[in-house]
Amino acid sequence: MTEYDYWKIFPKMPRKVTIGDITIRDGFQHEEKFISTAAKIFYLEELIFAGCRYIEVTNLGNPILMPQFRDAEDLLRHLRGDRFRKQCEKKGINYDEICLTAITIRESAVDRAIELRKQGIGPDRILMMVSTEEQHHFANSGTTLPDYWKEAERCIKKCNDAGMKMCGTVSTIWGSPIGGATDMKDAVEFSKRWFEIGAHDVEHADHDGSASAANVYRYFSMILDEIPNPRYHIAHFHETKRMAAASVLAALQAGIINFEATLGGLGGQPANFLDDCPTKGTGEYYYDDPRYVGLVTLEDTLVQIDEMGIQHGYDVDRILWLGKQLEKTIGRRLRSEAVINGRTLKEGHMKFARPGLAKRKEKLGEKPGQLFPSDWKEKAALPDRYKMM
Repeated sequence: MTEYDYWKIFPKMPRKVTIGDITIRDGFQHEEKFISTAAKIFYLEELIFAGCRYIEVTNLGNPILMPQFRDAEDLLRHLRGDRFRKQCEKKGINYDEICLTAITIRESAVDRAIELRKQGIGPDRILMMVSTEEQHHFANSGTTLPDYWKEAERCIKKCNDAGMKMCGTVSTIWGSPIGGATDMKDAVEFSKRWFEIGAHDVEHADHDGSASAANVYRYFSMILDEIPNPRYHIAHFHETKRMAAASVLAALQAGIINFEATLGGLGGQPANFLDDCPTKGTGEYYYDDPRYVGLVTLEDTLVQIDEMGIQHGYDVDRILWLGKQLEKTIGRRLRSEAVINGRTLKEGHMKFARPGLAKRKEKLGEKPGQLFPSDWKEKAALPDRYKMM
């Protein structure tokens, strides 16, 4: 007989997951208009009130290159302030369970994070990034991989001494938008290198939607064979071909418990234009149509995981409401389907029921809830020819 219990088929699949939100950083970095500081604070607060405990706040890199984050210190200062702490206390949120992350691609940004930490407003966790394909890495960081690894090693020691955690990101695992096909074995080795030099955890990133479900399952199985504790791994998927939901499922089946997403599926390369002014970003965009770039959506991912019966800690309805607000902030329809169509309600949508069914059944002499003619047998007698392969 076929095994019907999903967790017996995939025994490594978790019953509980953590979904970090990176809307304010990765999501907003691709927008070609400045998102106001007030709006960023609103979404940071609301995401935390809705259940998010791992949240990317900002990018501490040079604001001349990425002016979207010129308010980085204002955001951190607000989240470290007494007012926000008291709000959390009133809502029954343990402030100490909230992990604030900032992106620090280069050493100067790490030094800035450490200085902010000394001032009492620094992040709990910072992030550096390598790509297994060196052209992509050079586009992001401006230096070679060997040189960057030495820089990362220095930075991890600095941030650990300052009481901060370092996340090491590995990108282009399933392919590069510049160099093309890559080898997943390289990404496994890169992940081990991060831990060797002292990283706290590793984000495994599909930054351009190259991943397929089969290769996601293979890769994370390879990773957990080498580094078996799933709490050290975060899955990060971009959505360019409507395949990211399959990648999330494949990662779950392999045993991954930590994921990242953005409201509305926002995200992508740092913008090279902001408001009315060109800006550097990371140069020319890797795609032709901006409608097909961004991350897996937080709203849809939550609905998918929630309906599988996996615990996640979010108020899903509040997140769906928040997704609708974000569409107004951004000024366009975003990519969450759940924001429009809602959740699958177990009680149905009886407002769409056609009147007169009860009377019709009564007229035909049928009982309420009767599904088959009364003279039929209780169970179907399936013809033998349909029982054979």
